[in-house]
Amino acid sequence: MVVATVSPLYAVAASIAIAGGLIGTGMAQQGIGAAGMGIIAEKPEKFGQVLFFFVIPETLWIIGFVLGLILLLQIL
Repeated sequence: MVVATVSPLYAVAASIAIAGGLIGTGMAQQGIGAAGMGIIAEKPEKFGQVLFFFVIPETLWIIGFVLGLILLLQIL
């Protein structure tokens, strides 16, 4: 049975990539959510558009997660 070991440097790099994506997503959604609630309060018919803009930053954590996996699996 072959057990692959990961260098501690790769593990730290992967954790920074994932944490950066999550923090970036939270910071982006913070402003979008606050502004979106104000828009929905005045114009409820804009809910779909606000929801779309609120979900766009979710790609940041997905990119961070994929980059973390690439680093951990040492694909590149």
